[in-house]
Amino acid sequence: MKTDIEIAKEAQLKDIDEICKDLGIDDYEKYGNYKAKLPLAYAGKMKKDSKLILVTATNPTPSGEGKTTLNIGLSMALNKIGKKAISVLREPSMGPSFGRKGGAAGGGYSQVLPMDEINLHFTGDFHAITSAVNLVAAILDNHIYQGNEKRIDPKRIVWRRCVDLNDRALRNVVIGLGNRTDGVSREDKFDITVATEMMAVLCLATSIEDFREKVSKMIVAYDYDNNPVTVDDIKATGSVAVVMKEALKPNLVQTIEHTPALIHGGPFANIAHGCNSLLATKTGLGIADYVVTEAGFGADLGAEKFNDIKCRLGGLTPSASVIVTSIRSLKYHAGVDFENLKEENLEKLELGFKNLKIHIENMRKFGKNIIVAINKFDTDTDKEIELVKKMTEKLGVKAVETSVFTDGGAGGKELAQNLVELCENDNDFNYLYDLDQGVKEKIETIAKEIYRAKGVVYSKKCEKDIKKIEDLGYQNLPICVAKTPYSLSDDGNINITEDDYDITIREIRINAGAGFLVAYTGNILTMPGLPKAANAYKIDLDENNEVVGLF
Repeated sequence: MKTDIEIAKEAQLKDIDEICKDLGIDDYEKYGNYKAKLPLAYAGKMKKDSKLILVTATNPTPSGEGKTTLNIGLSMALNKIGKKAISVLREPSMGPSFGRKGGAAGGGYSQVLPMDEINLHFTGDFHAITSAVNLVAAILDNHIYQGNEKRIDPKRIVWRRCVDLNDRALRNVVIGLGNRTDGVSREDKFDITVATEMMAVLCLATSIEDFREKVSKMIVAYDYDNNPVTVDDIKATGSVAVVMKEALKPNLVQTIEHTPALIHGGPFANIAHGCNSLLATKTGLGIADYVVTEAGFGADLGAEKFNDIKCRLGGLTPSASVIVTSIRSLKYHAGVDFENLKEENLEKLELGFKNLKIHIENMRKFGKNIIVAINKFDTDTDKEIELVKKMTEKLGVKAVETSVFTDGGAGGKELAQNLVELCENDNDFNYLYDLDQGVKEKIETIAKEIYRAKGVVYSKKCEKDIKKIEDLGYQNLPICVAKTPYSLSDDGNINITEDDYDITIREIRINAGAGFLVAYTGNILTMPGLPKAANAYKIDLDENNEVVGLF
């Protein structure tokens, strides 16, 4: 089969004017022939009867689950059966595009296009976020240099600079070296852009006014009396709003079959809340009848945060959830070596099914409308597919075989038809915890109910963080857990057969602007590094100035 980029280059795209006309949109800003930004006004026109579909997955493995590919394929399939559907996705970060993981524009015959532009600079949203974060950092350091009116303690600065690339050398740096006029010397750190609170604020804002309000509350440092110092305190709110003005507008593109797609915002789910912007989701709910969205990584990370953070803060009610899995990935979860995944192994498949079973049980804690999508590979046998369907059926959930990677929307029609029927039922949507529960109680609820941990261990620093949170009055915020995506636990090496483990919380940071607390587990890094065999080594331009080597 051809590579993703070869398939993408052969696709015949419609001018974005045609896509907008089909949607009944007459107010938009073109970015070339195939991209557009939509005004924020559309986000305030949600239709009461529009259906919001969450696509989530089992824990990711090297064999792939195809969550984004399924999202795109499902939206195309819904259109094929006569529904007005739109795909709503996160923007890819350039970090993984040049690193190991790759992009996030789907694959095969289920892609959003133009995929090379979407995976790289796109409309410049991430550059705007990067500039806004570094602008605050520059104003903060200048404030200290120019007399430090707010009595900021340089040892207690929590604001970090950022860049949208994997660069391990920037995890810990020293700035302000040189002459006295070069600034105050201090230690600093960089995050990857998608891990910043600015990204979270972009994704959780509901208007430009709400964005400004959230930005103004973001904590940059603490003074010598332990009081928080905010973006507003250092007079940076207005400048940030100006830099971010265009980036707030959702981006409209199309799938390989011309289904409209909104791509906007892109926090990682392992270190952030993992969902596209509220503005894009609400815009979708205003212009389509079925909105197919996703949440990063497995349901333990992305789906939990989608429900407990995004839906809670944005007032959204999903109609159904699709859990994507594959035969290969379930066998991998049971300990089958990657090179042996092509071989039929019903015993290991049954053991690996436990991962899917846990995710089904977890998603039932949020709502009852659940369907499983089996992302079919050529090496899957009929016996393996039937076994997964049978085991899923015993749990009262239907599993549907899909082939959107090879067949596009046609490969998801059965799933789409079953999903439409499912959405006719009330979802009985719930949150996992109440906001007025204590910080520890909320963390322990997530750890035990979702991660299936025996208990939670708090570091000494974390205990101090919780006291500070309570003293400052932030204890009623929702929790965003930063942990490995590769296991239900905080250790990516823990196999599904191991049940007796604790979750360790090493620190908690306050995202006062975004409106949640980030609890860090294990060795989660907010600035990834490039692997030895990075994708960057394969990407180039050919003799026609076309991108090659991009997946």
